[in-house]
Amino acid sequence: MTAPPPLPRIGFEIELLAPRGLGRRDLAELVASERGGAVSAGFHLDSEPSLVPGKPVFHHLSPAFTVVDADGSVRCRLVDDITIQDDLDRAAPARPGHWRIVSDEPRLLRLVERHADPTEPIDRLLDPVAALFGSAPQLRADGRVRLDDRTGATIAMAVPQGGERERVCELITPPIDADHDARLAELLEPARRLGFGVPAEAAVHLHLDAEPFRSAATFGPLVRSFGRLGESLRRAVGTNPRCRRLGPVDADLLALVERPGFDSLDWADVEAELAGVTLSKYRDLNLVNLQKRTEGKDTVEIRILPGSCDASGIIDMVRTLGAHLTWPS
Repeated sequence: MTAPPPLPRIGFEIELLAPRGLGRRDLAELVASERGGAVSAGFHLDSEPSLVPGKPVFHHLSPAFTVVDADGSVRCRLVDDITIQDDLDRAAPARPGHWRIVSDEPRLLRLVERHADPTEPIDRLLDPVAALFGSAPQLRADGRVRLDDRTGATIAMAVPQGGERERVCELITPPIDADHDARLAELLEPARRLGFGVPAEAAVHLHLDAEPFRSAATFGPLVRSFGRLGESLRRAVGTNPRCRRLGPVDADLLALVERPGFDSLDWADVEAELAGVTLSKYRDLNLVNLQKRTEGKDTVEIRILPGSCDASGIIDMVRTLGAHLTWPS
């Protein structure tokens, strides 16, 4: 029997849901214990639509956990994902230690992320940031903690986070070079033993190194495949119809790669053209990180795989997708 072709270097994002009473920290601690590693608490930065007039988006930090192996290498990160909602009891009260820090300015949240200690209780969470501004947090009767500067302008607010958000667990792996199935199984088998499952809106996202696609000869065929075969690719892998934030290739981008002679262009010329194209992250094929050369996440992201808690099943879907695409060598 012919061996399947090798898979490229892939980072995975797998959306899971903990059983009631458990959360993503429980999975982090189990994986760490089985690997002789450790868990470190941190923050995850995300954004969501706002209902406040004049402020279309709010940004927030939520608790995240990183599993580090005994040799110091990162095994995975476990974070919230706000697209996962339908399986949660939104009326559930906040559990101790679960919060989010909200602001309309992501730069301020990056400052919070750098200076705050995520292991502190909510009433002390913003103290280090308050010291930078020469002000003091204000604890409200409802448990919220508001931090303003000395002029009264709001910097951030820490809010108890209920609604079972601790159950949501997006499992993020570093790039995996080989033995993809076994590496994923080391994470997903403990998840299943704890009773983690697949939420209603779940997806699996693949992150491929962007650099091999910085050639018109590889970039063009990839974009055209998603542009021309979008629905066929979704059917081939069984895209979850309840998955949020998907969409076809941006029309301007597809028009660019469909131009005669595109695949023979120098990359510098392609990059100059891309600078004038507004790309969205929330597409079947996310090229924003390639366009921006995002530090720490310089990838091409494929977002159409359905949710799964089975390592072999995920790898089978990757191979199915690979049969319709050309992975760069």
